[in-house]
Amino acid sequence: MSQVYILLNEITFKELPSPKLFDDHIHFTASWTYLASMELLSRRGKLIPNYKCDIENTPIAVIVGPNSDIIFYMTTLLSIFSIPQVIYGSSSVTNNNIQGVFFYWMFPDGAYQYKGILQLLLHFRWKWIGVLSQSDDNGERFLQSILPMFAQMGICTDFLETFPKLGFSGELNQMVEEMSETTSIIMGSTANVVVVHGEIQTIMAMRVIPSIADTQDILMLNKAKVWIMTAQMDFTAFPFQRTWDIYFLHGAISFEVHSKDFLAFQKFLQMRSPILEKEDGFIRHFWEAAFLCSLPPLSLENKHGEICTGEEKLETLPGSVFEMSMTAHSYSIYNAVYAVAHALHDLHATHSSKFKQPSMVDRLRWELLNQQPWQLHKFLSSVSFNNNAGEEVSFDQNGELATGFDIVNWVIFPNESFLRAKVGTMEPQAHPDKRLTIHDDAILWPKRFNQVQPLSLCNENCHFGYSRTKMEGKPSCCYDCLPCPEGKISSQKDMDDCFECPEDQYPNNDQDRCLPKEITFLSYGEPLGITLATFALSFSVITAFIFGVFMKYKETPIVKANNRTLTYTLLISLLFSFFTVFLFIGQPEKVTCLLRQTAFGFIFSVAVSCILAKTTIVVLAFMATKPGSRMRKWVGNRLASSIVLSCSLIQAAICIIWLITSPPFPDFDMHSVTEMIVVKCNEGSSIMFYCVLGFMGLLATVSFTVAFLARKLPDSFNEAKFITFSMLVFCSVWLSFVPTYLNTKGKYMVAVEVFSILACSFGLLVCIFSPKCYVILLKPELNNKGQLVRRKNEEQGRLTCN
Repeated sequence: MSQVYILLNEITFKELPSPKLFDDHIHFTASWTYLASMELLSRRGKLIPNYKCDIENTPIAVIVGPNSDIIFYMTTLLSIFSIPQVIYGSSSVTNNNIQGVFFYWMFPDGAYQYKGILQLLLHFRWKWIGVLSQSDDNGERFLQSILPMFAQMGICTDFLETFPKLGFSGELNQMVEEMSETTSIIMGSTANVVVVHGEIQTIMAMRVIPSIADTQDILMLNKAKVWIMTAQMDFTAFPFQRTWDIYFLHGAISFEVHSKDFLAFQKFLQMRSPILEKEDGFIRHFWEAAFLCSLPPLSLENKHGEICTGEEKLETLPGSVFEMSMTAHSYSIYNAVYAVAHALHDLHATHSSKFKQPSMVDRLRWELLNQQPWQLHKFLSSVSFNNNAGEEVSFDQNGELATGFDIVNWVIFPNESFLRAKVGTMEPQAHPDKRLTIHDDAILWPKRFNQVQPLSLCNENCHFGYSRTKMEGKPSCCYDCLPCPEGKISSQKDMDDCFECPEDQYPNNDQDRCLPKEITFLSYGEPLGITLATFALSFSVITAFIFGVFMKYKETPIVKANNRTLTYTLLISLLFSFFTVFLFIGQPEKVTCLLRQTAFGFIFSVAVSCILAKTTIVVLAFMATKPGSRMRKWVGNRLASSIVLSCSLIQAAICIIWLITSPPFPDFDMHSVTEMIVVKCNEGSSIMFYCVLGFMGLLATVSFTVAFLARKLPDSFNEAKFITFSMLVFCSVWLSFVPTYLNTKGKYMVAVEVFSILACSFGLLVCIFSPKCYVILLKPELNNKGQLVRRKNEEQGRLTCN
């Protein structure tokens, strides 16, 4: 690198002419920038552009920045002469591709910064923000780039405001007036986060906000915002702003071009003195403004009462006036100088290879000093080196610095000093999911939020069990929260819609998670199953007992009356009907499902057909007693057996067709009971099931009608009255069964059917056989043939009188 130092010593750095600085005047105007650019192209002290005399130094490269307007105005002139421009400020503001080839940006691709801001907002779940930008082309380009990205990811802006243009500090009143309305909008916004796109001078305008807020009686502590600032910004101020409060910046987060601090840089600053550096006009102006004193020789218009000694220490200044650490902008300038130096070194090395003899050094210097600026492009575009911090510096194919961004948290102290704490990085070269790295615990938030991560939402999150719905006339980030409808849940905040649980799960009461459903069926292990099984067993025992009584007294008149065989068949069918109950209790299996409804339907059809046969025989027997009646040949076991057999066969045929075409099978009912999976027998064909019930109902209706008509026929042991009442009970039970069965869910459907079977069977048993058992067991004197004749005559005499 010795050659580089030689070259730098041979080049005289031009001091640009500075306009007269009035009290705290700051210039951001095109005229002064153009003037400075033309001075670079002129003889020292004379404004004669493009004029050379002998070997006077001419710029081979220019380090430009930090303001985008300065860059734009300078490149208009410098690009004409193909001068390489190493830019350390904002990203490009020109669309001129011809000019763009002369740019070398000490700044990464701005698109990565925008993506970093987006990822930062998403990381902290900030969906409701404000945006402040410059009122220029650069600000417009920023909004055009970032707003569609925000909208695509569901981030809404409460306001879009611009900073006033900065000119002379004498125009401060106008700037304050323009900022007043903006401040009202910012402080009145419900957004707690404000994205600020600006440049190095932007914080000058931002520092006006607390003063305006005071005049508007806005307590800044209660309205504190989290400012997210772009990397082009830096802490700057008008001289008169040095005592202004900067605590409103506490907790701000800014992007900065990746940088490292140097201890040697602080030592370098400690050695600066206007006494030792009289040639440097800038340090004199800075010294007087920073230490509020005047350096000799004093002018007629002494700005400050005190006289500077030149021994003042920069480290004694508060951070709001001067930072001793190397900022990102300083680091960029440092790397820019070394990038040019390395390019010059490579240029020197190329030319030195042509001159082998040491005596040619003077000629080498002459050649270098007369190099054309365009010749440096080749070396500058390919420059790559490690700086003193050990970091590689190089440009990508677009002439932009191949580096990332640091994410910095601004910590403001009571003495108006501040600290930029690095809390994360944005690495463009990393995987998209790993580009943003941020340490949440290291961030200090504004005091208003009590060190809890702020929320920035249009309204509160919709909690679990709720879904959001759009509010009419509001941005998409503003919404109402509606409870999930029955049967649906939301297990996350701010869900657009509730969703149903899987079939084997059901929503809890809060509708925020799914619980596994229990498998259930009518079992012997629960009170309902035990109760029904106990009744079925008890009624079976009673039926068996009655059957035994009838077998024992089978030769008595009361047993013989109305066909003894039908009585036995009826009792046996009732006994089996009680036994069918046990097919309905317990976990359904393939066999039990096949037998449940078919056995129940067939057995009840046999029982009802027996009752129909009994009633028919009573009617025919009475008709046969009339003189000359031809009905006698129909009275007997043959007709009764035919009725029972034909009715039973019809029901059997229906059941067989059912089993062949669409047999019942075990099934899981996921939906009828919310919290249960009901193991049930699927009927296979509902039509066949109701055909079985319908045929049984038809038999019952016919039996009831015939019995009702024959209820007053004279016969000592006439069963028509009892059959009428039993059929009335039977029909009532089954008529109420159908709607009840259809409106019941789960295992209770089975319980309703079991109860109906027990009620009907027991009703038939009690209504038909209890009077006979009463006579057989308690009134045996009535169970004789003489009593039968006597009662028969009494009945006939009563009918004759009537």
